[in-house]
Amino acid sequence: MPTEQSADLDIYSRRESEARSYCRSFPTSFVKATGSELTDATGRTYIDFLAGCSSLNYGHNDPDMKAALIEHITADGITHGLDMHSGAKADFLRAFEDIILKPRSMDYKVMMTGPTGTNAVEAAMKLARKVTGRRNIIAFTNGFHGMTMGALSCTGNSSKRAGAGGGSLCGTTHMPFEGAFGEDVDSLRIIEEMLGNPSSGVDAPAAFIIEPVQGEGGLNAASTAFMQGIARIAKDHGALLIVDDIQAGCGRTGTFFSFEEMGIEPDLIPMAKSFSGMGLPFAALLIKPEHDIWGPAEHNGTFRGNTHAFVTARVALEKFWKDDTFQNEVAEKAEMLRAALGRIADTIPGARLKGRGMMQGVDVGNGDLAGAICARAFELGLIIETSGARDEVVKVLAPLTTPEDTFAKGLDILAQAVRDVTKTQKIAAE
Repeated sequence: MPTEQSADLDIYSRRESEARSYCRSFPTSFVKATGSELTDATGRTYIDFLAGCSSLNYGHNDPDMKAALIEHITADGITHGLDMHSGAKADFLRAFEDIILKPRSMDYKVMMTGPTGTNAVEAAMKLARKVTGRRNIIAFTNGFHGMTMGALSCTGNSSKRAGAGGGSLCGTTHMPFEGAFGEDVDSLRIIEEMLGNPSSGVDAPAAFIIEPVQGEGGLNAASTAFMQGIARIAKDHGALLIVDDIQAGCGRTGTFFSFEEMGIEPDLIPMAKSFSGMGLPFAALLIKPEHDIWGPAEHNGTFRGNTHAFVTARVALEKFWKDDTFQNEVAEKAEMLRAALGRIADTIPGARLKGRGMMQGVDVGNGDLAGAICARAFELGLIIETSGARDEVVKVLAPLTTPEDTFAKGLDILAQAVRDVTKTQKIAAE
């Protein structure tokens, strides 16, 4: 029987938890999604520049992924199998090995964790501590790694940390990300001094955990030199390097992994968001084989490995990553995005571009202005959100498959929203 689609929003405020968030910025009920567009219950269509917070890098309802999933379901394919062997899992692992790992000369075991990114981060933290026998994890200012207690201890945002309700967020030390204290302050030097000083109070680390581009932290993009420096410091101190590629991976910054051209070899790589290809829950931890010292079921979970996601993830790899065509298309759109955002930034005093690839935005200086721009964009038919410590960055996370004309239309809407908001504020100031 068909599912009833309703524009009545009362049920949400009446029955859904106050923890709901994105729906507060986009107060409508969505009923359909195709490619880079969402349609609500009133029939209005919006261009999507949020993409499930980078969970839909290949857009909504990719036809090939959808067809493969429907075929699997109608053939009574496995729906849930714990971590038992299945044809869908084997097909995914072979595709990942042949299309992603081997061409990049990478050798990693794939650990199926619980279905979200925070589960992969928790597994990485536990394994690093097990491998090294140490407890301390070095995280970074403005970092975001998840909302469960371990991952939250590595997350910098005070409002997110407040959700722990006074629970213990321990076992981590936060160090300055590149540029966190200004362009003239050498963050690597600070980290080296803190770890090299036996009286600094910083315990020997089990691992460093870092995002090459801080998605929720304001699109702060680490340079190759900084990432290489962190990798060197980790090795010098006997610590593992965890590169959190949950939001920046799967092509978001241009290459499948966000660190591919940086000359580093992470020990552990948490993956999630667009890893399934279609927005289905799927997270995994990539582990260098020498660190895969888990005992059977020593870290497990009922939903460790989503069989439906194995089906769509395989199709995503085969469709988009067998050659460099898709990667080149992403690079072209990234330049288009940079040029458009540059023009927008030029209209706002003090604004600046941030991020890289298809993970870019404009730091407009304060959260009120950024929020007003995103709110006006929604009124004009564009789904877009903010990020940063004070929500000061207008962040573009459009699907990587967005057609150029749709992409240009969305960027035009964003530019119009900026003009409308800045004009209104100027009139109000006068």
